[in-house]
Amino acid sequence: MLALDTLLAPIALLLGFALFHNGFSLEQTPLFSVRAILLIMLISGLLAVVMDIYRIQLKAYENRAIGLSAIHAIALGLSAITLDGLTGHNNPVSGFIIFAIIFFLLAVVSRLALLQVLLSVYRDKDTKQSRVLIYGAGPTGRQLAAALRMDDTIIPVAFIDDNTTLQGSIVQGLRVYSPEKVRKLQRTRQVDRVLLAMPSIGRPRMLELTKQFNSWDLDVQALPSFAQLARGTTLVGQLTTVAPGQFLGRPAFEDDMLDGIATYRDRCVFITGAGGSIGSELCRQVLDYKPRCLVLLEMSELALYEIDKELREQQNNETAIEIVPFLGSVMDAPLMRQIMERHSVEIVLHAAAYKHVPLVERNAIVGVSNNVFGTQTLAIAAAEAGVAQFILISSDKAVRPTNAMGASKRLAEILIQDLANRTAQIGQGKTIFSMVRFGNVLGSSGSVVPLFQDQIRKGGPITLTHRDVTRYFMTIPEASRLVLAAGALAVGGDVFVLDMGDPVLIYDLARQMIEAAGYTPRDVNNPNGDIDIVMTGLRPGEKLYEELLIGTESRPTMHPKIVRAREPQLSEIEVAAVLKAVRSAINTLDEDALRNALTQWIEQIRMTNPPTVLPVQPTDTSTKPASL
Repeated sequence: MLALDTLLAPIALLLGFALFHNGFSLEQTPLFSVRAILLIMLISGLLAVVMDIYRIQLKAYENRAIGLSAIHAIALGLSAITLDGLTGHNNPVSGFIIFAIIFFLLAVVSRLALLQVLLSVYRDKDTKQSRVLIYGAGPTGRQLAAALRMDDTIIPVAFIDDNTTLQGSIVQGLRVYSPEKVRKLQRTRQVDRVLLAMPSIGRPRMLELTKQFNSWDLDVQALPSFAQLARGTTLVGQLTTVAPGQFLGRPAFEDDMLDGIATYRDRCVFITGAGGSIGSELCRQVLDYKPRCLVLLEMSELALYEIDKELREQQNNETAIEIVPFLGSVMDAPLMRQIMERHSVEIVLHAAAYKHVPLVERNAIVGVSNNVFGTQTLAIAAAEAGVAQFILISSDKAVRPTNAMGASKRLAEILIQDLANRTAQIGQGKTIFSMVRFGNVLGSSGSVVPLFQDQIRKGGPITLTHRDVTRYFMTIPEASRLVLAAGALAVGGDVFVLDMGDPVLIYDLARQMIEAAGYTPRDVNNPNGDIDIVMTGLRPGEKLYEELLIGTESRPTMHPKIVRAREPQLSEIEVAAVLKAVRSAINTLDEDALRNALTQWIEQIRMTNPPTVLPVQPTDTSTKPASL
């Protein structure tokens, strides 16, 4: 490059004065002697070195470099005029001006030509070129177009912009079109990709454009502004991390207010469903209580691997606690007995269950079998092994159930109550059976918070079954802490109910999550909002509201957040009859017979214990179903 700038000086001088005199004549060209030519070449080379022009790569030769070439040409012209005056020739200044202009043009054109030559040499003939549209003719789009000119695999075809004042203009050598022209440009200009260069637009709008262009078989890519990259911000509108507890509508409960550590310290604790949301948190908290042994049971290999790995990293190596992971099901009676006997289990926390209402509704036989007879198998094994405590994790859906999942959890509760009454005949009555009932857990798998977060991340809409649906909520750490506290209060056959505060309107929760993510809900009052909330209708077996107590009687405990419910129990004969009908239907894979058995049993309970008080009155009575 230095040689180029040096050699262009005498060539430009000859061409400049040839134009000035309308013909080539060495005699009429000033400074055209060997010494003068060498001197003007030396001056040109020195100027290039001083200005570092020769160091500028061809692919980076743009506006600033062209400006340096212009300064180089002007300085060379002035040097030639000075040199001509010193030699006494006094040629016209206009001739040297033409010389400087031609030198500048030769310097620029030669570099651009060399760039194309090099690109053609380096270009892989097998490389597929992509023809792209740049959506956004603002600063980011213009910088992107300039950068893409250096890439031989991407050819910018045109700009697309919503701004009508820019449409039809030429920016960076590319015409700006309206979004309505994309389909036409795709056909006529063989466009196969759209680059979104609008980092300031919201994620919902970006996802809307992406879906539209993808439906036209156009690939879509987005990029941040260069200012965002310099600040180290993430790529285009990442969602703010949402802490589930911020939507409780009440202060989070942090202290168990009960010295329950002694219940679990130096004892062998067996946790089923150890890889689930509640089960894994129980594992973490029990480990802090320093048990003698922690036995984990999980059906999912991945979930068991992850919680086992996490617990081993959590504990202090100096006081390592034995952690024993088992891959299996609570339906496996021989395995349950083996675990109880081999590890001398003293406390069982039964969190394993199928809990997703729609899935259990569609797979009633498997769901009821696991939730009911899996609980029975585990409880009998615990009683036979003389386990000290058995704690069942139940659900508010067990109260006056309207679906298979709720019915299975209520039947599991009745089963445990029945076993508690008969433990004198099984295992010499050593096992204290109890259960803990609570509502929805924020942040657990399948709960509304991660579901809504995912829908917001995708640009919406948020799907809601009914505007008036309410639910009780508690965070995973809160629920687990209170479950362990309840275990220290159990005396046998207890039904513990956790104080979950007031029920939360799911519609309000959806709006809060949209706003927490930095967007606005789109509704009648705000038609230009970002995220829609769509009502899909109540699913089979779903209730508008949930309850925590079957009856109206409850007794306080030593813990202000835990009450002991006083609920009617079925007789031993009634329990046996229900279990016999349910087991018969499951053994024959007769789902209709199973639902009939559950329905008859539920109706019997419903007549005995009708609901008393609705937690929250619906806000829109016109949309309330005629019956639940």
